[in-house]
Amino acid sequence: MQICALGRAGYDDGVSLADNLESIQQRIAAACGRVGRNPADVTLLGVTKTHPAEVVTEAVRAGLIHFAENKVQEARAKIPLCPGRAHWHFIGHLQSNKCREAVELFAMIHSVDSLALAQEIAKRAGQTGKTMPVLLEVNVAGEASKFGFPPERLLTELAEINALPHVEIQGLMAVPPFTPVAERSRAYFQRLHALKRQAEEILGAPLRHLSMGMSNDFEVAIEEGATFVRVGTALFGERPRVRQPAE
Repeated sequence: MQICALGRAGYDDGVSLADNLESIQQRIAAACGRVGRNPADVTLLGVTKTHPAEVVTEAVRAGLIHFAENKVQEARAKIPLCPGRAHWHFIGHLQSNKCREAVELFAMIHSVDSLALAQEIAKRAGQTGKTMPVLLEVNVAGEASKFGFPPERLLTELAEINALPHVEIQGLMAVPPFTPVAERSRAYFQRLHALKRQAEEILGAPLRHLSMGMSNDFEVAIEEGATFVRVGTALFGERPRVRQPAE
């Protein structure tokens, strides 16, 4: 399968998905090297929003295992068509009426943005006898257009979320304001990392994960401690325009 070259979305110049994956892995290793981290501690999530199952299959053949979706309805249609060894993460805004399916479809939910949502996930996970790994999404920039805990509310409600059965808090997630200049994201990544340390003090236990960084800024995110980076365009190219599956 041929796909657009890294950094040239929309142009097919014969660069394969495998080539893009290798390039991104090299950039991850280089970012880790700059700050003395082990590249094995960073997981690349291939964001497959609007990309078909065939692209996922090609990515698995190239060696990618972890994938992320933004919508439950798209994942519902796509995941059964993909290789069984793929691991799926949910990174979009999750509505409470989709929690049951999300718990069934995904290995981790990155975008828990309220106490009420955490409670609903706990309820649905309990019904299946599952403990659901989750990350708590923080609105680090206070953007009205984005979901996520305000930092102060996160710290206030953290203990109550942690006490829920069938939910395991494994870290924090954030989507900073988009900027074409990656360095401008650094302060937001630093803020999320500092918030993780505060959360660890409240919980009295370490949190394993920081989910932050996308195609335009994942190297800066790694330098600031990211353990998950969410990469779509730089890996798969420009998203195709397709009709979403019905709810």
